Amino acid sequence: MPSVPLSLQSGGDSTALLSLLFYVATDGQGTLQPHLESTRLVSVTGTSEELGHFNITFHKPTTETGEPLSYASYNHLDARSPGLHHLTDVVKSSLSNRFVYAAPGGPKRRYFAVDTDRAPPGEPDQAPQSHLLLHQVTLPLPCRVEVTFESGSFAARPGPLVGAVLSEELAGHVAAFEQRFEETFSLARKGFPAQQQRFAQAALSNMLGGLGYFHGHSIVQSAHSPHPLPYPEGPLFTAVPSRSFFPRGFLWDEGFHQLLLARWDPALSREVIAHWLDLMNVEGWIPREQILDDEARAKVPPEFILQHNEAANPPTLFLALQQLLREPGQGPAELAYLRRLFPRLRTWYQWYNATQAGPLPYTFRWRGRDQDTDLFLNPKTLTSGLDDYPRASHPSPAERHLDLRCWMALASGVMAEVAERLGEPAAEYRHMQRALTDNARLEQQHWAERLGTFADYGNHSQAVGLEREKVAVVPGQPGPAPRLVRVVRKPPKLQFVGALGYVSLFPLLLQLLRPDSPHLGSLLGDMRSEEKLWTPYGLRSLARTSPLYMRHNTEHDPPYWRGPIWINMNYLAVRALHHYARQEGPYRQQAAALYQELRANLIANLYRQYLASGYLWEQYSDSTGQGQGCYPFTGWSALVVLVMAEEY
Repeated sequence: MPSVPLSLQSGGDSTALLSLLFYVATDGQGTLQPHLESTRLVSVTGTSEELGHFNITFHKPTTETGEPLSYASYNHLDARSPGLHHLTDVVKSSLSNRFVYAAPGGPKRRYFAVDTDRAPPGEPDQAPQSHLLLHQVTLPLPCRVEVTFESGSFAARPGPLVGAVLSEELAGHVAAFEQRFEETFSLARKGFPAQQQRFAQAALSNMLGGLGYFHGHSIVQSAHSPHPLPYPEGPLFTAVPSRSFFPRGFLWDEGFHQLLLARWDPALSREVIAHWLDLMNVEGWIPREQILDDEARAKVPPEFILQHNEAANPPTLFLALQQLLREPGQGPAELAYLRRLFPRLRTWYQWYNATQAGPLPYTFRWRGRDQDTDLFLNPKTLTSGLDDYPRASHPSPAERHLDLRCWMALASGVMAEVAERLGEPAAEYRHMQRALTDNARLEQQHWAERLGTFADYGNHSQAVGLEREKVAVVPGQPGPAPRLVRVVRKPPKLQFVGALGYVSLFPLLLQLLRPDSPHLGSLLGDMRSEEKLWTPYGLRSLARTSPLYMRHNTEHDPPYWRGPIWINMNYLAVRALHHYARQEGPYRQQAAALYQELRANLIANLYRQYLASGYLWEQYSDSTGQGQGCYPFTGWSALVVLVMAEEY
């Protein structure tokens, strides 16, 4: 554990106090031994299966120049807990305001601190899952606090890594990181100022910092069982979208994460992809959301915990594999990796073809659409990753989903290339790739002439709305609050879905259209239309001309993929425009101009919002560019680094 330097200011009040609480806890195994001086927890020695013997030292605080701080108050907690996900509850229950901060010559002030006398006891009839030790220091600002972690396996240490020694060591690592960052992404050479380079470095660093090793099991509902069952226990090494809000793995997010991480460290990316494919069951299904233990489940609303084994997610890991196949220096080690991976890739690919097939040959349909047609303006399709993006108003087996068809075209091409490199049969994959990229068949199945765009197809009505239901009221008694319910003013029929947005762009986003296709020119025009998808901040997810643009899906379900700007889709758009700008065809110059303009808009807005808030965000407002949704979101929003580097 490195030192924790604090250079915080007090906002004008020189006597402002800050309390820092540092947790150390076991998780079902391992030991912790506290070492005290009065009420100050000086250090913790311990052992664990993963770390072996270790020592954590809480050094006395200092001023910013390293001089001993004249006065600080200390508290500690030694408690038992039923699990890591209950640590906050244990700490809250032990807080007391009976403590007094009384620096010599200063006023006496009460403050809240942990109180060992109030710590909840362990359950007498069962061993606690977690032993918690907590160090609290209360002190004025500015200050510096250092905490060191020392492994017992490292014996030849000349001295502790604290103070100037640590600062010097860290400075060397910072310089090495900055040099490697420039060698990898060339932002200085491309003319980005130092402040924007630091912004990009922070984006990559935070995604790297979000890599985690998780272990446990999902809760799964299978078609073969009437009751939910625990999925086989296993590990997962993965990046996460947000360490504080989404601290778990998401299948379709991870393919986007690896587009960035693979350029930084291809070997690291290969390991992550292998971990994900190891979560596959015998049928080839991978749970799309990895909620692997009680601590993870404590962060997830109950309705999202259960995973259904017919539910897919965009197979974006094929995007990452496509990139890894293009990495220079492919040799025996990379070929051996593909050979180990290939049986799982083949099974995964076959699972999509078997379970997500559409009503016609070479069509596909997302399973797991929300069946509640009474409350939702448009039933959700969480499995697509695009949650509330407008689909057919009445889910049915007749649906044809454009985005899934395009994902399968990408997957077929990658499978063919992997099979050919390994000397495995590849004809089936090449046949599927040719069929799914055949522009004539694509037009026949998904081009909506009346709408002038590519679209989903299904049992659909545009004449739907939300209205307050009429409820019977008994005289003299309070009636139930009327809900907003869906009304269908015109019966649905089989037709193309009238929604222009990200789904419409998928043949362009995944580069399936021929460079001379007139539909390419049409989509480029839609992208640049400010009435449709264009904003000064990036491409909005749904056109302003679409009926469900920025419409609530229920009374308490605001628009999510119905207008806001998402960076993963904008990255695919910039990447595709870069591709078409280099292909001979009638739209080459149009694509090149759009590429330059969209790239500049994305970079400028994400950097501007980062300066204003200090964060990358889950999504961005299409009307103001302001960051919104979850933050910090250093998942696929960090793809801005690749946009800056022009790495596609």
